[in-house]
Amino acid sequence: MNQHFPKGSKPRIVIVGGGFGGIELTKKLSDEPVDVMMLDKHNYHTFQPLLYQVATGGLEADSIAFPIRKIFKGQKNLTFRVTEVHKVRPAENTIETSIGTIEYDYLVLATGSTSNFFGQTEIEHNAMPMKSIPEALNLRSLILQNLEAAQIAADPMVKAQMLNFVVVGGGPTGVETAGALAELKKHVLKNDYPDLNINDVNIYLIEGSPELLGAMSVQSQQKSAEFLTELGVTIMNNSRVQAYDGKILSLLDGQKIPTSTVIWSAGVKGVVLDGLNTEHIVRGNRLKVNEINLVDGYENIYAIGDVAAMVTEEFPNGHPGVAPAAIQQGKLLARNLINILEKKPLVPFKYTDKGTMATVGRNRAVVDLHKIRFQGVFAWFTWMFVHLMTLVGFRNKLVVFVNWVWSYFSYDRGTRLIIRPYFKENSIDKELENI
Repeated sequence: MNQHFPKGSKPRIVIVGGGFGGIELTKKLSDEPVDVMMLDKHNYHTFQPLLYQVATGGLEADSIAFPIRKIFKGQKNLTFRVTEVHKVRPAENTIETSIGTIEYDYLVLATGSTSNFFGQTEIEHNAMPMKSIPEALNLRSLILQNLEAAQIAADPMVKAQMLNFVVVGGGPTGVETAGALAELKKHVLKNDYPDLNINDVNIYLIEGSPELLGAMSVQSQQKSAEFLTELGVTIMNNSRVQAYDGKILSLLDGQKIPTSTVIWSAGVKGVVLDGLNTEHIVRGNRLKVNEINLVDGYENIYAIGDVAAMVTEEFPNGHPGVAPAAIQQGKLLARNLINILEKKPLVPFKYTDKGTMATVGRNRAVVDLHKIRFQGVFAWFTWMFVHLMTLVGFRNKLVVFVNWVWSYFSYDRGTRLIIRPYFKENSIDKELENI
């Protein structure tokens, strides 16, 4: 057993993941008679709803990240370590990590989700995911590198590949990313690249179902499509990707799009640690949990957020993978863990749906708050307010607000920097070395 982490006399609750659920759970345990250990492979919390703005040059990465240690400054019952968790050993109540073996009395998996390529390895290798800050920065570099390289590309096909941007997946992330790219084209590229024919830049949004934003109201679906069309985005509904080799995107209906930038937002899957019984993994690679987030088949292993599937009549595939669900589960699990220790009755989880929203660029957004639905400028301000209030840290709120105000009045984005060049294996970028 790793002597760096000896267990004390108090029950130890190990939380894997510093996302919305893990942070809320840890906060609610701050004054309780337990030892809390949080583990994460990063030393910061990521505000994932704004990753697409980092990828499209609207925000710097540090404005949507916040140091985990600073979040819990002064919390005396917490130990935080940056580490990779490799495996769970339920029979021994231990987990294997890159810094050693750690014992637990209660284990909470708040590992979140990652991009789901549905077993298509070629697409996974060549497309760009956007579920973390490093991935968003890679995408930003690729977009800007392609724009720079397009200035000198002599081959029309290579130039088309660099100037066609394809977003796969018509959920909130896909819609918001396509809208941000369209805003970039409309307001920024013509000034940054005066030698570029702006009409050569094309943005495609591919969705397998008949409508965008499938989880939202018909009004929001129609209005978001209308907003994107106004911005010049080519929407391709009822279209499915068949293959992508890094140069040509092939659809099942035979259409082909030359592109070196495919942004994948077509689905996510839970991040499940090795060592757990695969019989309890359900659709979306999520762990099946009961009404108190206890993983089926275990007595002291819990899961919250994107990796948890609490299957009910109302939510046959589990609750939506959104921040409010993770936060609510983390809050209630903290209460139930203390109830277990104090031998009090447990409280079943009931999700409070606070609504859904998506932005489609300047003055354009759609909001569904149960029976109240609205679109346009007011929806856009509502979207901004909710996201600002949800950001962790006053500095981040201020920085993001200032960036948004500056961008609104200047029609500019100030973070179009290729800090860390990104090259895919066998990419167009490498071919350009010979131009």
